[in-house]
Formats: sequence, C-alpha cells, structure tokens
Amino acid sequence: MISPIRVYCLMLVILLAGSLMASTLDARAAVRTQADEIRHQIVMSPYYGVFDWIDAQYQSRAVVVLRGQVREPYAKSDIASRIGKIEGVAKVVNEIEVMPVSPSDDRIRVATYRAIFRYNGPLFRYANTVNPSIHIIVKNGRVTLKGVVADSGDRQLAYFAARYVPGVFEVNNDLTVKKS
Repeated sequence: MISPIRVYCLMLVILLAGSLMASTLDARAAVRTQADEIRHQIVMSPYYGVFDWIDAQYQSRAVVVLRGQVREPYAKSDIASRIGKIEGVAKVVNEIEVMPVSPSDDRIRVATYRAIFRYNGPLFRYANTVNPSIHIIVKNGRVTLKGVVADSGDRQLAYFAARYVPGVFEVNNDLTVKKS
C-alpha cells in the first residue's frame, strides 16, 4: 500500500510538471501571436507593396530585426514605427535597405510585373489579392522574386517571365513553394 505522503508528493510533481508545460506552451503561443502581429503590421502598412520585401527576425524575445528592401524611405520608417508599438517588442533594429532611385529599375519593375501577372495568364491569380504573394525586387537591373507560390510549376513560370524582360541582367528566384 502506498502511503498518503507518497501520493501527495506524486500529485504535487504531476501538477508542477503540468504547469511547467502549460507555461512553456503559453510562451510559444505568445511568440507565435507576436510574430503574426509583426507580419500583419508589415503587410498593413500603406507603403508596403509588390515591389517591397521585409523579413522580421527575433534576436531575442523583445528585440526584432527588420531586413529587406523598400522603394521609398518613408516605408522603412513607417514599418519600423508600427513594429515598435507592438506589445512585447522593446527594440527594433531597422536594417531595411532603401532602393536607389533609378528610372531604368522602375521600367524593369513595371515590365516584370506585367510579364508575371499578365491578364488571363497562369500567374494572374497571385495578383488578385491586396498584397500579392509574389514580390518583385529590382536593384541595378537585377531582379529578385520573393514570396510564396502554390507549386514548383508556378515558381518556374514566374522565373521565366522575369528572365525575358528586356534590360534584366539577372534573376534570382527566391520564391518558396507552399507546403500542402
């Protein structure tokens, strides 16, 4: 027969283990919720569009590092300001690059957009959202495709559409395929 003291100790160990697991799950859920809020604030910025790309990474739980490229300097400051107002974010390290002003790059941006998202084309469905899932970054005639597509065929179609735009020197295809 088990003594009442052993039963009490066993119950106490089970309760402590359960509360430790619950606090760990709560911390993970808080980080996920904070990460979702950071992504939401980036996407909801009125200055963030198809020609911009920003990644947010944690250095520690309260420090967020922003990296990426934007076309306008006010987009950089607006997004950093929005992230700084999120509960639990103590510091924002803003490493966002503002792309240089270039009429040639602007022409390539528009031509690449039209080539990828042409009406009734196979990739047009990606352009039908407020923030398309394919982003086009152009710097000095070099195009980088960022974002998420449904399958590897769409990834290749976007690459070839961008590759044959006049004036493009190089295309980096950083599109990822959505896991089903």
